[in-house]
Amino acid sequence: MANERARNTVIIKPSEISAHTAKAFEDIIPKYFNEEMMAVVSGGIPESTALLKERFDHILYTGCPPVAKVIMEAASKHLTPVTLELGGKCPVVVEDDADIETSAKRIVWGKWLNNGQTCLAPDYIMVSQKTKPRLLDAMRKVLVDFYTDEPKSSKDYSRIISERHFDRLVSLLDKTKGNHAVELGVPDREDLFIPPTILDVTREDVFMEDEIFGPILPVMTVSGVNDAIAYIKAGEKPLAAYIFTRSEDKVKKFLTETSSGAVTVNDVIMHLTVDTLPFGGVGNSGMGRYR
Repeated sequence: MANERARNTVIIKPSEISAHTAKAFEDIIPKYFNEEMMAVVSGGIPESTALLKERFDHILYTGCPPVAKVIMEAASKHLTPVTLELGGKCPVVVEDDADIETSAKRIVWGKWLNNGQTCLAPDYIMVSQKTKPRLLDAMRKVLVDFYTDEPKSSKDYSRIISERHFDRLVSLLDKTKGNHAVELGVPDREDLFIPPTILDVTREDVFMEDEIFGPILPVMTVSGVNDAIAYIKAGEKPLAAYIFTRSEDKVKKFLTETSSGAVTVNDVIMHLTVDTLPFGGVGNSGMGRYR
């Protein structure tokens, strides 16, 4: 809306995967905006390719790194600046001194919000062998409290956005070597339902490779905060990183030694709600900021 108030022309290209949202944009925007001020272009790769041949003053994209590279290449031909929000594997570190019940409730809320299909969703947890059983038990109880022991029937439990993404997630479940610590149901392709699933995994597991973007949460054992930080630093920079601890020294260490778009302490996602803070990624999780 800031662009509109500044009399800039805005072209919105919604994802073809979220067809209902795209249709809502197509129906609503023309009711309130002249096409010369704000227009919606729907479609897939051909439409996006055609748009990227045009000269823009700025391009803002939310999505994945491979597509972002295509957009940057197209933008570079006109030296067009870009803002990219690309998500990534947002880690959660749960220390032995954390409030486990509160941590479990906040992690479960953030992970299963929209069925894990948000850019800031906790992607995996790192916790000590000592604390892991308590955390797994606490998260299972919270899942049942939020969605009952039959989440498929819960009006609060979302579905996967498309068959393609459903198949991607089920393929990962077929390949994982992790132990199914929590699994409240079985996948149903016709309903696009994948149950809340928590896996006890190793660092080499297939779920530790790319952003999951779904209702599956891997839990990995680490020796402590130093081990967790080393693992985070060895990978791509995430959009956000989360740590649960009562120790100010551990928080300072985490802030100093990791790099991400943002860090939230003893909670997840909530930094997004502070409208006076900038929001964006760094490195593989994006560049620039929304505000």
